[in-house]
Amino acid sequence: MGKLDGKIALVTGGNSGIGLATAKRFVAEGAHVYITGRRQGSLDEAVKEIGTNVTGVQGDVAKLDDLDRLFEQIQREKGRLDVVFANAGGGEFSTLGSYTEEHFDKTFNTNVKGLVFTVQKALPLLPDGATIVLNASIVSVKGTPAFGIYSATKAAVRSFARTWTNELKDRKIRVNVVSPGPIDTPAISGLVGKDQEEQFKAGMAEAVPLGRVGDSDEIAKAVVFLASDDSSYVAGVELFVDGGFVAV
Repeated sequence: MGKLDGKIALVTGGNSGIGLATAKRFVAEGAHVYITGRRQGSLDEAVKEIGTNVTGVQGDVAKLDDLDRLFEQIQREKGRLDVVFANAGGGEFSTLGSYTEEHFDKTFNTNVKGLVFTVQKALPLLPDGATIVLNASIVSVKGTPAFGIYSATKAAVRSFARTWTNELKDRKIRVNVVSPGPIDTPAISGLVGKDQEEQFKAGMAEAVPLGRVGDSDEIAKAVVFLASDDSSYVAGVELFVDGGFVAV
């Protein structure tokens, strides 16, 4: 018996990295999973890789019309949603003196606006006792140079979890945050470039007490814990999955 048997789950940004790994774990634990992604090609590949009990819905979480279409489909096909993993997000390096309006808007639109309205629009489909997991980052509490805008969005994510835990307590809906440390995902090459990827990962590994970067499945297992009854008395927390980077 799986930890999510019979559950209907949503993973935004489920076409790669942490989102894809989590969608795989959800399916393995018995859930039917909806995944979203902006690029139809990579979404189709992810659906094929997961293989069963998965539905891909192309869309951008920062576009409210896309979210409406997503939840209308879930309502029509399943009638409810038991688990939300608001995972879609991204960031780029930029120092204070180099911020642009485009950089600010792009990062906040995906990481904050998209997350907020994903959860808001999911609410009518969530039964009492449902679970919501938000994906933040260790940078919510670390002053990482050249990552200020991204860090601010993740601090906002952490704040929402506190507020929503209180707002949804009468419905017994638990809201928690997973905050990954350095994780080996395709996003790293997009952030620093293919030629700098290995050097960047080696530098991050040196800062982690466990001496290595993590992998996406290690985050996925933590998300399964927060999404399932294994964490039935856990609410409003930020769970750092970072090899000890923040705590030590």
